[in-house]
Amino acid sequence: MPLWNLPGDLSAWVVPLALVLDARNRHRLAVLLAGALFAKGRRTVTSWLRAAGVGAGFRPYYYFLAALGRRAADVARRLLVRVALPLLAAGHERLLFGLDDTPTKRHGPCVEGAGVHHNPTPGPAGAKFVYGHVWVTLAWLAVHPLWGALALPLLARLYVRRKDVGPLALWYGWRFQTKLALAAELIHWLARWGRWLGKPLWLAADGAYAKREVLRAARQEGVVVVSRLRKDAALRSLPGPRPAGRRGRPAVYGPHALSLAKRAGQRRGWRVGVFELYRKAVRKRYKTFLATWRPAGGVIRVVLVREDAGWRAYFSTAASASAADILGAVAARSSLEQVFHDVKEVWGAGQQQLRNLWANIGAYHLSLWLHTLVEVWAWRRARRRLSDRADAPWDDAERRPSHADRRKALQRECLRAEYRAAGSGRGQKAKIRRLVRRLLQMAP
Repeated sequence: MPLWNLPGDLSAWVVPLALVLDARNRHRLAVLLAGALFAKGRRTVTSWLRAAGVGAGFRPYYYFLAALGRRAADVARRLLVRVALPLLAAGHERLLFGLDDTPTKRHGPCVEGAGVHHNPTPGPAGAKFVYGHVWVTLAWLAVHPLWGALALPLLARLYVRRKDVGPLALWYGWRFQTKLALAAELIHWLARWGRWLGKPLWLAADGAYAKREVLRAARQEGVVVVSRLRKDAALRSLPGPRPAGRRGRPAVYGPHALSLAKRAGQRRGWRVGVFELYRKAVRKRYKTFLATWRPAGGVIRVVLVREDAGWRAYFSTAASASAADILGAVAARSSLEQVFHDVKEVWGAGQQQLRNLWANIGAYHLSLWLHTLVEVWAWRRARRRLSDRADAPWDDAERRPSHADRRKALQRECLRAEYRAAGSGRGQKAKIRRLVRRLLQMAP
């Protein structure tokens, strides 16, 4: 099978990503991306290479994945600075990022970095634990004018349990880090390469990451954190003015303890507002106030929301944030959960049957970057070009194209270019052109 050629705009984005890699191997990045785009069945590296037309020279690609894993932060930086932000950042008054972790199932012995972890999606079998890798992942939550918030994954850190680090420390110099420490690393990386745009950086994180270590790193870098707040959080009131004549540093925390349960139980103070959440207007009963919280290092904005099943609490480390800003960021973070589903189901993250630690890291990042590149490629294309549901009248024609629809649209674009090249030139018969059109209709 001949190598598939990526469209011109996509190829132009891959070039700066590959420049951070060794000159002798950087051409392999485009080959693997094209192979992963057209791979079918189980998404092993073998299926990538088979779809890309790689034959006897397959072995260097496995070594290349390990090298790619070691340079993942550099490639992600170029993806953010050279591709995503210049094309999509216009019109965003702030840059909102999402942070969460997800497992990828693995099978077989001697898979470096794999271990037994809590299973967040037990499924029908109800398995509480899963064997595989856990990735703390950072994504840009960009807002599409028609489809709302779309997560563009950039960089991930592999979490390895302390009991599984032993051999890795000898072989690779790997050291144990908690998920919170890995999240703080990602925040430092984000602030280093994202602040050059001059726009505020916001981070929507899962409630498990609303801890002192993560909030301290965000405070040092000037990143605003939005997350869920525990109902038993030890909040304090705002500090009062310092008495005249008293020396010393002004108080940071207030003298009185605040109870979220009592605040939620009080009937007064509730408001009704209409917020744009999940691409539709939603009425919410809420109340908001300022408080101080030691893990955040000072003042936070708290928002209580009354739901059918009870009340929930959210917070922002920016005291000037509005309830709409906080609830909008919380709603946008759900797009990161959809990314985890698409990366596993559409791109087969975790199916590559690799054992080397760095090769696994490289393969996972390749799936993340393919997801982002496809989303950026489809950003300004019309819905009818991404998903044609004329042959499915039972489906909603106005439904947002899924990521699988966008991937298939990119495949059709590549096939269309190949067929046009094969059917162009002098001496071509009309029946060949009709054959090309029929083959194009049969494309997935």
